[in-house]
Amino acid sequence: MNSESAPLSTTVDVNTPSVARMYDHYLGGKDNYAVDREACEELDKVVPSTRILAVNNRSFLRRVVRTLAQEYGIRQFLDHGSGLPTQDNVHQIAQSVDPESRVVYIDNDPIVLAHGRVLLEENKNTAVLQADFRDTEGIFAHPEVRRLINLDQPVAALFVSVLHCIPDSSDPVGLIRRVADRLPSGSFLVVCQLVSEDAEVREFVTDFMAKSTGGNWGRVRRPEELAACLEGLEVLEPGLVEVSTWRPDSEVGPRQATAEWIEYGGVARKP
Repeated sequence: MNSESAPLSTTVDVNTPSVARMYDHYLGGKDNYAVDREACEELDKVVPSTRILAVNNRSFLRRVVRTLAQEYGIRQFLDHGSGLPTQDNVHQIAQSVDPESRVVYIDNDPIVLAHGRVLLEENKNTAVLQADFRDTEGIFAHPEVRRLINLDQPVAALFVSVLHCIPDSSDPVGLIRRVADRLPSGSFLVVCQLVSEDAEVREFVTDFMAKSTGGNWGRVRRPEELAACLEGLEVLEPGLVEVSTWRPDSEVGPRQATAEWIEYGGVARKP
């Protein structure tokens, strides 16, 4: 991204599905429109496990943030492509461990900015930016990031269920590496995205979401493609896995019901 990129819209488009609003619907939220729900219904016809996938992905986010805050002492979080506020947001989890934890949410959807600012207006240790999460230079130069994020201390950069939203031409591997390069030693990168071993599923979902969202989509990838994002970093146990199996709270928790596609990812530390 560069200074000549088109400005982000500040108008909520209620006629085109939004990934953030579709995700909100799957999580049982109310900040979505008929067009979003209709897109979810069409998607479910081919990949019926999508709702449980969304729920498991949110649980993964909660476990990751809690683990990084409690076990690794992380007090700063950059949440790229954060989506709409819901229960147990990153700042709520991190600040339950340490009230001074600082969180910056980044999303390009104007409805996220509107709802996020209302939620966080009285929380001095949080901020919501309307920005393209690929704009690493602009994000790190933003006054709110400079106010809240101390790059002399470890930071957790979150890319949870967002890499499939950007095309290969935007170089998702390069994006993760650019962010990692900005962070100090001891920082963490959290990545997960939709993957499938089924070529027909990859093709259908990629085409369907690209058409439905007006091109605001990348593609469903193969599991091995995600590993390239974390080369040179120390991947925490249990490695890159289907996210419901990443350090589960119990053996009886929800698991991915079907295998037509999965949310796949993990956590890595910068040496």
